[in-house]
Amino acid sequence: MVFIGLFMAGGVFSLFKQGLKVFAALVGVGAVLAITAGVLWW
Repeated sequence: MVFIGLFMAGGVFSLFKQGLKVFAALVGVGAVLAITAGVLWW
């Protein structure tokens, strides 16, 4: 889950660079949730 969250964090950076701030925010929320789930699962 942590790796998925880090992958999504890279997607946030890419989307933000393209100017898609709404999608970047949505993916960012997903990334935070995935990293949190990975840490709690561990």
